[in-house]
Amino acid sequence: MNRRSALIIGGARSGKSQFAQDLALRTTKKVLFVATAEPLDEEMQQRIIEHKRSRPRHWRTLEAPVNVSGRIAEGICDAELVIIDCITLLVSNLLTRDEVPIGQTGFGAAEKAVEAEVSGIVDCMERSSASFVLVSNEVGLGLVPGSPLERSYRDSLGRANQALARYVDAVYLMVAGIPVDVKALKSDSLGD
Repeated sequence: MNRRSALIIGGARSGKSQFAQDLALRTTKKVLFVATAEPLDEEMQQRIIEHKRSRPRHWRTLEAPVNVSGRIAEGICDAELVIIDCITLLVSNLLTRDEVPIGQTGFGAAEKAVEAEVSGIVDCMERSSASFVLVSNEVGLGLVPGSPLERSYRDSLGRANQALARYVDAVYLMVAGIPVDVKALKSDSLGD
C-alpha cells in the first residue's frame, strides 16, 4: 500500500466519518481508529456507542482525547492506515482542558496547545509508513460566534484545518454525503 493522506472536512452529518471508513475499507484491513470523543454526558455516550457499532470489529480503536500523536506512536503496531476522528473534538478538548490556562488576555496558551497538537500529528504522519485519514468539521461558514471561547474555538479549528490541509495529499469537502476533492480543484492562477 502506498502511503497517502487525506483530510475529510464538512458540516455536521455531511457523511465525513462514513467516507473515512469507506476509504479505509477499500485500502486495507489493518486500521487503527483514533477516537477523540469523550463520553462526558449521556447523549455523547450514546453517540460513541453508535459510532463504534458502525466500524468493522477487526479495526483496533485507540481512545485519545488529547496527545494524539504520542498515543499513535505508542499504539500504531502494524496498522497500515490510521483514521483520526475527529480534529473537531480534539480542538474542543484542548480548549476546555483545566490544565491549559486561559487568562484575562484570551486563549493564547490554549491556542498554542492546539498548534502543538497539530504539529505533533504532522510529525507523526511524516515518521510513519502508514496512510492517514483525518476527519474534521468546517465551522467557518456561519455567523461570527457570540462568546470569546466560541470565537477562539472557531479560529483554532480553522487554523488546524488549514495546517493539515497544506500537508495532506487530498482534501475532501463533504456535501450531503458527496465527497468533493477540493485540493484537486485548487488553482495557482486566476485564469484557470
